[in-house]
Amino acid sequence: MQLNYRQYSDSGKPLLILHGLFGSLGNWGWHSKQFAEHYAVYGVDLRNHGESPHADAMDYTSMADDVKQLMTSLGINSCFCIGHSMGGKVAMQLALTQPQLIEKLIVVDIAPVTYPARAEGHKQMLAAMAALDFDAIHSRSEAEARLAPFIPDEATRKFILTNLQRGDSGKYHWCLNLPAIEAHYDALRVKPSGTLAFTKPTLFVKGSESKYIRGENEAEILELFPNASVKTIMQAGHWLHADKPQAFKKIALDFLWMK
Repeated sequence: MQLNYRQYSDSGKPLLILHGLFGSLGNWGWHSKQFAEHYAVYGVDLRNHGESPHADAMDYTSMADDVKQLMTSLGINSCFCIGHSMGGKVAMQLALTQPQLIEKLIVVDIAPVTYPARAEGHKQMLAAMAALDFDAIHSRSEAEARLAPFIPDEATRKFILTNLQRGDSGKYHWCLNLPAIEAHYDALRVKPSGTLAFTKPTLFVKGSESKYIRGENEAEILELFPNASVKTIMQAGHWLHADKPQAFKKIALDFLWMK
């Protein structure tokens, strides 16, 4: 599959940025432009998200293969990689199965573990999105009002609505492949797999208000990523790069510049 991407610069070491569930490369636009001052940055839409193609299959093996194919098509032999949430698991899967492709890895607020089905209310979000009647929706504000009872957090709701698009007919639709995400949600909860540990420099960054990376995950992190360290950004949640953009930028650049 040929993924949609945006290249922000063409000088320096290639840096790929992979977004999380319900996201797109646009969610990382500010950081992509900041990092582009130092690296050849590529923002990537993962399959079934953003402007990338839709597919029935959705698992970390397929998604990591997509990224590998993109790198091949761009002539990138190895890169630095930042992955947030689901994108972090895609990046981990790629590192564990194709370690020659990644020199340094930054995993943002996700651990190499299998999460419970109830985690963060994703299934409720999916159900609310699927139930939205586009024949009765004539504005983004109407869509938001209908989602509000099921997605009460305003920031999360507005994040979800970044996937709402209006077609040529004037009718709204979700740009992501909601049926595939619903059908394969359990496959997105699982830990990344590989036969060998990834021994190159790895940084896990967590938000102090997020529960995605817990103290008990440290052993699992070091088992698969023995050269890993963990940094915490205070007063930040799961979308820590949006909550504390300058803090994340500094932590990421300090790691990438480190010899």
